[in-house]
Amino acid sequence: MVDPNISRRALLAAGALAVPAVLGTPRPARAAGAITVMLESEVVVLDPHATTAAITRSFGYHVFDTLFAQDSKGTIRPQMAEGHEVSADGLEWRFTLRDGLAFHDGAPVTAADCVASLRRWTVRDSLGRMLLAAMREMRAEDARRFSIALKEPFPLMLEVLGKPNAPVPFIMPARILPEGDARITEITGSGPFSFVREQWRTGDRMVLRRNARYVPRDEPADFLAGGKVVKLDELVLKTMPDDTTGVNALIAGEIDYMQYLPFDFLGVLGRNRDLRLMELKGIDMFQGNFRLNHASGPFADPAVRQVMWKLVDQKQVLDAIGIPPRFRVENCRSFWMCDAPLETAAGSDVARFDPEAAKQALARTGYKGEPVVMLEVSGSISQTAGHVLAENMKKAGFTVDEQVMDWGTVLARRAKPDGWSLFPVYANGVDMVSPLNHFYVANNCADYPGRSCDARITGLLRDYARAPDLAARRVVAERIQIAAYELVPSVMWGQFSRPAGYRARLRNMIQSSFPLFWQVEV
Repeated sequence: MVDPNISRRALLAAGALAVPAVLGTPRPARAAGAITVMLESEVVVLDPHATTAAITRSFGYHVFDTLFAQDSKGTIRPQMAEGHEVSADGLEWRFTLRDGLAFHDGAPVTAADCVASLRRWTVRDSLGRMLLAAMREMRAEDARRFSIALKEPFPLMLEVLGKPNAPVPFIMPARILPEGDARITEITGSGPFSFVREQWRTGDRMVLRRNARYVPRDEPADFLAGGKVVKLDELVLKTMPDDTTGVNALIAGEIDYMQYLPFDFLGVLGRNRDLRLMELKGIDMFQGNFRLNHASGPFADPAVRQVMWKLVDQKQVLDAIGIPPRFRVENCRSFWMCDAPLETAAGSDVARFDPEAAKQALARTGYKGEPVVMLEVSGSISQTAGHVLAENMKKAGFTVDEQVMDWGTVLARRAKPDGWSLFPVYANGVDMVSPLNHFYVANNCADYPGRSCDARITGLLRDYARAPDLAARRVVAERIQIAAYELVPSVMWGQFSRPAGYRARLRNMIQSSFPLFWQVEV
């Protein structure tokens, strides 16, 4: 959930490779109506309820739809919903769907589909579980109307149903939803694009086709809200082996959009008249974190976790990655992002880079040299961040086992409670700007990779959800951060931004760190 008072001006981020580009001659443009894009990674998980991976969220927003959605100002607006009513005591909510909504197979979207989708999603999401705890009953009234009856008022209802943070409460046909934790195998949504399974080539490309049945809202598109009018026939998601290959493909006209541009190529790309850079700025920068595993291994010991605050120098990490000063915030100690409404330094006195003090502190713990298994994504900036940390940890007396793999393997490995100790990662600020959506705080005491748990934080999250205004939320957010610095669910390695790049032939590109392709035309 993002506070409705927060302006949502996104920034982009990802991996930089310091390799010179080979500038090829641009190839003839492809037929209008189809574009090829290189996103942050390959879409590995197609079920958007099943993961917090940003690439799956990007896929989800094109193929599925939501009842409510967030606009560029952070306001939650109706999307699939035509409207809603709330009883005077706040305990009865009734929702009505827009007329004409249909799934990709032609079946109408019904209230029963919404109820089934929300029931599946609520148990998988931290905010969803808060709604579930307040809920007495949810049921379909008729084909287009459903209701949610509460045991106690839940003022965050619309913020929860319209939250952009993964897993997003996307609506799916009830008939495709499996029992238990199984993933969906049929990818049928009601979003502006449909997934073309027969053209999916793992490791190469994925094709999304304009959904001719989609009925956009009447108002103009605004970030994730409004009328998603698709002007493309096909959207091809191309998998590239590395960033350098992607940059050369962008210059040559083989791809039309690249989500994450390497910093070393910005000068060359900025001088190319056939390209445009999407250099977004604002409070929604990306936050890098080292996520620690509390369930097993060395970091199950709170004293060992505390040592980590003395081993991360954000400037050192960001310098190693090669992020220029204008694209970063120096030494941000706020879990809720810097230059953001909830920014605070509360509890951060322990975060002082001091390898010698870390060595002495580690010697006082019960650590006996057990391997710290670090999962690193090959070729990404998070791999660089991990390597910098590994060298500092070794100096303090840790035994570090750096294991390099692709992101899909990290997702699979981190889901297990053992076999790993930490992984470096980064996330969009829209996913970290509040205690209720910060991946490593909001999922407190949940079955979520790393399994960090503090009873104080559980209670404080409830207090935050009930806080009447931003001033009250700030007070609770500070208390949560103090507890988080003691718990150490993660250690921040920096806040930064990154531009995307696209061919000048594209028009109406949505200025967002979320790659969105409705309203885009060539």
